[in-house]
Amino acid sequence: MGNIQYDFSGVKVIITGGTRGIGGATTLAFLRAGAQVTAIFQGNTEAAYRTMEQAGDMAERLLLEQLDISSFERVSEFYDRYENDHGAPAVLVNNAGIRRDGLLAMMKEEDWTSVLDTNLGGVFHMSRFAVKMMIRRRSGRIINITSPSGSRGVAGQTNYSASKAGMTGFTKALAREVGARGITVNAVSPGFIDTELIADLSEPLRNEYLSRIPIKRFGTAGETAQTILFLASSEASYVNGAVLEVTGGL
Repeated sequence: MGNIQYDFSGVKVIITGGTRGIGGATTLAFLRAGAQVTAIFQGNTEAAYRTMEQAGDMAERLLLEQLDISSFERVSEFYDRYENDHGAPAVLVNNAGIRRDGLLAMMKEEDWTSVLDTNLGGVFHMSRFAVKMMIRRRSGRIINITSPSGSRGVAGQTNYSASKAGMTGFTKALAREVGARGITVNAVSPGFIDTELIADLSEPLRNEYLSRIPIKRFGTAGETAQTILFLASSEASYVNGAVLEVTGGL
């Protein structure tokens, strides 16, 4: 089955964590649909340049931005420049996230703080400025990438699970705040997606994870990207405050 064809010609899109895994696939999917994409990354310049190469002839519509989204000041400066150069974004995809797994009794304070500051604080920072600009244009789409870890809980991931659960609550609350302004806020919750994050799993562990999935395979970054494009499209104009699971029935 081929990808659904959306038309985002001329639409301005910002994607955090936009050069690897799900974020990278989403960047390329929006570019193929005609969008102008700003892909934000924190430190992996090799992955950023690889995304630019993969964009090929579409690279003229791709901007790479190195940014620490956990910093309110840095994000504020980014949006000042963005608004001056491009105006208001039509779509914001909050995809960036980190993990610092460990049992709570042994967890370092910085492992708790860094995960919450990036995963949840980054969503606040990026959304706060985007919403103000979207309100002025009375339209916009915000899509947050959460995780089943936030709804089910995963041992050894109290920090990550808390950040993703917080993201779901953030999504639903903001959807109520801005829906009347023509802005929708939704979330996508991917399960086991075949990216570099699970590439180094041992064969027994891969088989264990596969046994939990009714469809009996891992998802692809491209499948998740298509869900994100749907939520950003006019076809999803009545979807607001939703969390769409892309888990194969996990």
